[in-house]
Amino acid sequence: MRSSKMRIGILGTGNMAEALGGQWARAGHEVRVGGRSAEQAAALAERIGGSAGSLAEVAAFGEVLLLALPYDAVPAVLAEVGPLRDQVVIDCTNPLVPGSFTLKTDGLSAAEQFAAQAPGARVVKAFNLCHVDVWRMTPPIFAGRPLAVPLCGDAAAVAEVVPLVEALGCHPITAGALDRAGLLEATAAFVIGMWFAGEDSQAVFPPMEFAQGAA
Repeated sequence: MRSSKMRIGILGTGNMAEALGGQWARAGHEVRVGGRSAEQAAALAERIGGSAGSLAEVAAFGEVLLLALPYDAVPAVLAEVGPLRDQVVIDCTNPLVPGSFTLKTDGLSAAEQFAAQAPGARVVKAFNLCHVDVWRMTPPIFAGRPLAVPLCGDAAAVAEVVPLVEALGCHPITAGALDRAGLLEATAAFVIGMWFAGEDSQAVFPPMEFAQGAA
C-alpha cells in the first residue's frame, strides 16, 4: 500500500470531480484536475484546493486516478491519455440508458470495458451508488451509521482505495474482484429506479441479524 498521502488525478471537471476531489484535497492528498476545458479544470482546482493540468498530465501525475466522467465519454479520454502505468483507476460511472433505469452495457461491465482499454491500469469500481450530494457530506452518516462503500477490483488495488473511502468518513467493503462490478452497476440501475418512483430502497433489506434467517 502507498503512503498515507497520495497523488490523485481527477479526469473530469463535473460534480463528482468536485465532490470527491474536494474531500480528498481537504484530507491532505495532492489532487490534480484535468478536463477537455483547461479553464474549467483550473477553476475547479482553485475551488477544491488542488492544481490543474491537461488530461495527459493528470494521468501521468496520479498514483490513483478517478474517472469522474459520463460513461460514454470515458473511452475517448482513455484513448487521449494513452497507456497507463500500473495506476489504480477508480470508476464511478453508471452506464444507464437515460430515463429507463436500465444498463447500456451488454456482457462486460463498464469497469471491465475500461480495464480492457487500459491494460496498464488496475480498475476499481466504487462510488457509483449515491447521489453526488452524499459525497459532499462531511461525513455521510445516517441514523448513526457511516455510509458503506463497496469496492470491486483486485485485492491490492482495492487496498489502495480503502483509505480514500475512509477519508470521506465512510466504511469500505471489499466486494470481490472486478468481475463483480457489473452487479454494482445493476444495483445502481435498480435502486435509482426505486428512488425515482418514491420508494426507499433500504426498506427492501432486513437487518443484518435476520439476513441469514431467524435465529
